[in-house]
Amino acid sequence: MESSDLGSRQQGPIWHRKPGPSARRGVIVNIIHSVKGYHSKTIRFLNVAFDSSGDFLLAGDHQGNIYVFDLNGNRFNLVQRTTQACTALAFNLRRKTEFLVALADYSIKCFDIETKELVSWMRGHDSSVSSISVHGSGRYAITTSSDTAQLWDLDTFQRKRKLNVRQSVGIQKVFFLPLSNTILSCFKDNSVFAWEFDTLHCKYQLPTPVEGSALLYKVFAVTRDGRIFVAGGKSNQLHLWCLESRKLIRIIQMPAKVRAVRHLEFLPDSFDGGSNQVLGVLSQDNIMRFINIETCKLLFEIGSHEEGISTAAISPNGRYIASVMENGSLNLYSVQALTQEGNQPPPPTFKVVEDWSKCRSEANKLTMRVTSGRSERPWKSKGSKIQSRLLKMQVNTSLENKENELPGGLNKKRLRTLLKGFGEYPAKYRMFVWRSLLQLPENHLAFSSLIDKGTHSAFVNIQNEYPIKSQKLLRVLQRTLSALAHWSAIFAETPYIPLLAFPFVKLFQNNQLICFEVVATVVVNLCQHWFEYFPNPPVNILSMMENVLAHHDKELLQHLIKYNVTSQVYAWPLLETLFSEVLTREEWLKVFDNIFSNHPSYFLMIVIAYIICSRAPLLHCNQIEDFEYFFHHRNNLDINVVIKEAYHLMETTPLDIHPQRVLDDFIPLTKGQYPVFNKYPKFIVDYQTQEQERIRQDEIEYLRERQLAHELEAKAQERKAEDEAWYRKQELLQEAEEQRRKMLLEEEEKLVEQRQRLAAVKRELKVKELQFLDASRRRFLKYQQDQRQMELKRLDDEIARKATMREQETAAALQDVEVQRMELESQRQVFEQVAEENLTKAEQKRIDANWRLRALHKLRGDDQDREKRYEEIAKLLHDNRVKEAELLKAMREAEEKTWEEVIQKKAQLEQEQKAAAAADEHRKQFLEDKMNDALELAEKLQREDGCFERPRDLKAGRTGRGVELQQVPRSGNICLNDLSPSQSSSHMSLDRRGEDLVLQERELMAEVRRLRQKLTSQARTRHPPARFPATKWTP
Repeated sequence: MESSDLGSRQQGPIWHRKPGPSARRGVIVNIIHSVKGYHSKTIRFLNVAFDSSGDFLLAGDHQGNIYVFDLNGNRFNLVQRTTQACTALAFNLRRKTEFLVALADYSIKCFDIETKELVSWMRGHDSSVSSISVHGSGRYAITTSSDTAQLWDLDTFQRKRKLNVRQSVGIQKVFFLPLSNTILSCFKDNSVFAWEFDTLHCKYQLPTPVEGSALLYKVFAVTRDGRIFVAGGKSNQLHLWCLESRKLIRIIQMPAKVRAVRHLEFLPDSFDGGSNQVLGVLSQDNIMRFINIETCKLLFEIGSHEEGISTAAISPNGRYIASVMENGSLNLYSVQALTQEGNQPPPPTFKVVEDWSKCRSEANKLTMRVTSGRSERPWKSKGSKIQSRLLKMQVNTSLENKENELPGGLNKKRLRTLLKGFGEYPAKYRMFVWRSLLQLPENHLAFSSLIDKGTHSAFVNIQNEYPIKSQKLLRVLQRTLSALAHWSAIFAETPYIPLLAFPFVKLFQNNQLICFEVVATVVVNLCQHWFEYFPNPPVNILSMMENVLAHHDKELLQHLIKYNVTSQVYAWPLLETLFSEVLTREEWLKVFDNIFSNHPSYFLMIVIAYIICSRAPLLHCNQIEDFEYFFHHRNNLDINVVIKEAYHLMETTPLDIHPQRVLDDFIPLTKGQYPVFNKYPKFIVDYQTQEQERIRQDEIEYLRERQLAHELEAKAQERKAEDEAWYRKQELLQEAEEQRRKMLLEEEEKLVEQRQRLAAVKRELKVKELQFLDASRRRFLKYQQDQRQMELKRLDDEIARKATMREQETAAALQDVEVQRMELESQRQVFEQVAEENLTKAEQKRIDANWRLRALHKLRGDDQDREKRYEEIAKLLHDNRVKEAELLKAMREAEEKTWEEVIQKKAQLEQEQKAAAAADEHRKQFLEDKMNDALELAEKLQREDGCFERPRDLKAGRTGRGVELQQVPRSGNICLNDLSPSQSSSHMSLDRRGEDLVLQERELMAEVRRLRQKLTSQARTRHPPARFPATKWTP
């Protein structure tokens, strides 16, 4: 036995090397939690629980540490530290990663395994929670304490209902029944009630136990199918109740050393369909004994006086048993190792047979004692070794027949030899051997065509008839049965075909093609002539089996006939279920190893052998219900003896009654397409199909009409309720109206009285108000007089102040006007100076132009030269005039801006502005007169000289200056100073009038030059001239 110490580790492996099935006493590993330090100690485990798969184990210790053990992955993990002892544990069936834990502070907490976080905290109990039961849907849970039981919604973690009892009647346990919506509550007064989960109405109460029984129920257990209920307490007796019939069906008496029962739990099995037959009983001596409730035989036990068990839990898959030991450690047992015969002690040599049928009381009639009924070891003789040795020599020396050759290189004869030597095929190669023996064709296309037809209508709601937890297994079963129904119509009408196919579906659920072909091969070969009397059982086959039983065990047959037990009771249940109800998985596999290796008649012989080997308990049965129960539940039989007996029957049965005479040899399925299966009364099947279709249509119509009737009834009830509510509301309204009317009358009377009192008060207030108004009026008049006097005084002060301000403003305005007049005078003087300068410039330009004209006239002799010079001089004159116009324009703009500012600032000075405008007009007229005088002087000089042929060009108005500007090319700044000395000398030589004219002309020219230079310098400082290219004179 390997031991694992968790210590301070939070995760790690459970065991370093997992023990095999031959482990001592079936213990896989012993888990302890020790704390090392100054005072080393071991922390005790208190509770354990398995999840729905049976692969995860939840364990809580005394200090509140919660561990999760992954038995398949060989890992443990510390998922929570609650710091207080736990009293109950359970997994959440809906959310697999959540679990519930009841703590010592009477609260229940929900934690998540992966995140290790608190999901919810539920409070409401006033005492320690002893058990937690989770509904099969995983949505609800029931927690039980000694004084109350509470129903919780695991989606919202809110309490839905609460069960309260009197203090004198305590609660033992409240839990959900499997596969149903029933809640079972067990109380300390031995009363057991069943409640409907949806409505919480009491469905029934189990009757009081039989008289004379002093058993007080303490512990309880229910089978996985929810049919059998077992109760125990401070006694060595166990009461078995059938919840369907609500009757006490059996009282099991444990051995004398058992004085009290502390814990009960059923051991599940894969092939029992939920009707568990093995019950684990933990007694006061800390030993857990596992018994068969049908045969009342002790199968095995765990624990001892030295290593006692305080509590235990069994995994739902039936593979492990977890027990909390008295020393605080945790033991994990392998059920497979415990059930192996080699690990069990030899059977006792002394047995006592007691006849309990003579007891008078009902309790004694139901009571059965648990005896040591261990199965005998497989019988081996010395000759077996010799026989196997001879067979081996024969195999090595002889040639094999072709008919014994099987696919895959196997030989049927060799396989039979191997089977006889070892009793079964190796588990590792069993499926391969079966496929070879059955010679499966593996018709993929044909099977796909059957699957493509979909689910057959007969098996659409198969989950209602066969509630299988595994959805995958249910889908495979549904597809296999649908394929069989599409292959042959008889299988859609056969009620036992799911029972027949289920073991193979569970065995081959990962390969649906092989599963279908195995079931089809079994139907074609093992079920020969079964459907000839459809829908009745195969009477011909059952009669044949009855003949064989009569030949080999006539006494047993007579006993069966005596109690009207026909072959349909003792043979047909074994045939239609293929032994799946009465055998364990290992036994069933061993049986079909032999069935597939022999003639199809061997299947019938093994049924008869099972009956003959069970003759001892059958001879003690005297009620038809006992016989039926026997052939539908597991029994304590050695399957090796049954197989050996079947071979004996095959050899010793006469040929005239031998089934081999009627049944054909093994015929495998054909390749490519499956054979036609029509060995049944077709008209009956067709008629049943039509009837079922008609019934289905009628049922649909009935359901539709019932739904319509329910809807109409619901509407009528709703309308009736609405009418009643309306009438009730009207009555209430009338009563309320009457009450309001009375209240209004009372209020009106009170109001009249209040009005009278109010009128008196108003009169008094009116008098006081008039007096107050008179005083207020007098005070207000005095106040108005004072205000008017103050206002007059203030007006006088304001008038004086405004007069002073007006005088000051008038003086300031006069000063401003004087300043403005002075400014205008200065501006007029400036303008006059500018005008004089402009006149001087114009005169200078006129003199320069005359001088140039005369100089050009002197220099040129012909008319062409005179014309060119004239044009140049005209252009120069035009430029001067343009510049004069620009200067005048600038002066006008400056004057306009100035006058605009004056107009905006001083609107009252319009007269001065008119005078300035008149002065401006006079100045403009003066300038024009001067310009006209200059032009007339120039014309006079030109006429006197006679140098120009067209003097009218000099008189051109201002409108013609633009044309002259286009004709005269631009040049740089040209003045009279630019003339060369040679030109000056030629000009001086042209004097025709005398010395006076020459002198005047020279003085005038000198004055013009000075004025010209002064104007040019001023213009350059104000407006820098543009750069023009130099102009060159050409002859």
